[in-house]
Amino acid sequence: MAEQPIDQGARLRIVSKDTRKASASTPKPESSAKAAGIPPRKSAALSEGQPSASVSDRVPAAISTVTEALDHASHASLARFTHGLSPAALMGAYFDWYTHITAAPGKRVQLAEKAVDKAQQFANYVIACANSNNEAEPCIEPLVQDGRFKDAAWQQKPFSLLYQGFLLNQQWWHNAVTGVPGVTQQHERELQFLTRQILDVFSPSNFLFTNPEILKKTQAESGQNLLRGFARLMEDSQRVLADAPPAGVEVFKPGRDVAVTPGKVVFRNSLIELIQYAPTTGTVRPEPILVVPAWIMKYYILDLSPENSLVRYLVGQGYTVFMISWKNPDADDRDLTMNDYRELGVLAAVEAINAIVPDQKIHAAGYCLGGTLLSIAAAALARSDNDPFASMTLMASQTDFSEPGELQLFINESQLSFLDSVMWKQGYLDTGEMAGAFQMLRSNDLIWSRMTREYLEGEARPISDLMAWNADGTRMPYAMHSEYLHRLYLNNDLAGGRFDVDGRPVAISDIRVPIFAVGTVKDHVAPWQSVFKIETLADTQVTFLLTSGGHNAGIISEPGHPRRSFRLRTHEAADLHMDSNTWIESTYAKDGSWWEAWVAWLNERSGTPVARPSMGNAKAGYTAIADAPGSYVMLT
Repeated sequence: MAEQPIDQGARLRIVSKDTRKASASTPKPESSAKAAGIPPRKSAALSEGQPSASVSDRVPAAISTVTEALDHASHASLARFTHGLSPAALMGAYFDWYTHITAAPGKRVQLAEKAVDKAQQFANYVIACANSNNEAEPCIEPLVQDGRFKDAAWQQKPFSLLYQGFLLNQQWWHNAVTGVPGVTQQHERELQFLTRQILDVFSPSNFLFTNPEILKKTQAESGQNLLRGFARLMEDSQRVLADAPPAGVEVFKPGRDVAVTPGKVVFRNSLIELIQYAPTTGTVRPEPILVVPAWIMKYYILDLSPENSLVRYLVGQGYTVFMISWKNPDADDRDLTMNDYRELGVLAAVEAINAIVPDQKIHAAGYCLGGTLLSIAAAALARSDNDPFASMTLMASQTDFSEPGELQLFINESQLSFLDSVMWKQGYLDTGEMAGAFQMLRSNDLIWSRMTREYLEGEARPISDLMAWNADGTRMPYAMHSEYLHRLYLNNDLAGGRFDVDGRPVAISDIRVPIFAVGTVKDHVAPWQSVFKIETLADTQVTFLLTSGGHNAGIISEPGHPRRSFRLRTHEAADLHMDSNTWIESTYAKDGSWWEAWVAWLNERSGTPVARPSMGNAKAGYTAIADAPGSYVMLT
């Protein structure tokens, strides 16, 4: 594989020939592809028969390559000091704010008035505290989601003064960076985010001598909590330097403690392993289920411990389940594209399933980015005469990226260009770089509160199966991730009808099978209002379900899980559009797991149970290669 950088357009087209070869033990029969309505594969590799360029043609290209490499190297070096954030993007946001606020005397007067008003509020609060032995009425309340100052100890002097002053200062800065005439919405959101990150560093809850809860605990334990916390800090630091996983994750090993639902790997190529799970019922529904997880994570989020495994639940409900397990890419996979993930992933899996369970439509389900990829594949397959799908389920998956939530803070031309350089140097986006961005979106919950709890209070939260899975991250190939961010997040090509597959743009409205879409209330990755937009894009029946929880924990919602609820409503193709606010106001909540509602929906669209299919199909070339969970999930 070529190591030299190439131009952006070619980088998204060229694919290693090796990545297009399935293993010899798992050939892909042409008959199954035709039965599935899948068009013949087209190689994306450059033709070797093309005439070579003249010397005069090659010189400008070489200069362009060298200069591009120089830019990439410079950005990649700088990224080590900025944690992957583009300084140009940050400076652009602050410059936009500064130039507009200097030209807005009214806004400056308003901020001065607010500063005086808050100073007066704080002075009155100090006087009230000085004149009272009891708790004074706070002059400002924390936001609902801010749990840092809920303990009663914060209402005692002098700590009440510290946190009240902090909140007033935080509120003033929020007013300062918002509502400035002329500042773009993108820059305003970036400034809100960055200002919040800076202020959160100096929160009185983060320091020993300004946090009454920690002082009380330190006194009660004679400082033992600090010794435990220091030991934990040293251990974590050593693990970070050694690039080792967090302590405790070794308790949850795939194939032993998690991902233990019995099954066989029945197909493997250079990008995926396809797992077929063993049925646990005497008969099964004739339509199999294909699950397409996101390649940004290991697949076993959907097959955690036996008691909360979605896969185990589905096979227990009488379904034949197939799961894609993505390979964890490395530098050699830098040129893999979205089209490779569609062809070597979704289409290859459909071919295999059609050979193992012939003459049956498939219930396709995608989670997170896997649902987006599934939507693209389904829209392209819908153009054929024989659509292979019986239904499509999207779990926390976006098809319209016009409102992608707080992740849009990292999506602009400057930031993506900077990120391209980071990926260019190593050939992929590392797991730590992705995890850092997600943690910053919820810094109070995922960074500062954790550091306070573990390093100052000396209390380490026990590792759960979900936490261990979250630490078992994957990488993103350079070309694919760049294409995904530019074409979907930045340009919103899929919703805009500009995303090409086989030379033609696909349209979600071409999908005619019923759709079941799941959003989660506290999702910071795929906000449910964004997931809900599938109702405006699809021209078919859409059943939308909103469940409690977040992006991961909300999806893992096994029956019997406490405090779970969901809302459910079906939108027919001929119905008038309902916006998300009207939807949630007019759809009542039900207690329980959404899994049960989904299976009931699948049952209504499935045939009468039949005999269980064989595990694989040796005659068609799909033999059992290995036991589940396979080998790809073990790659680090």
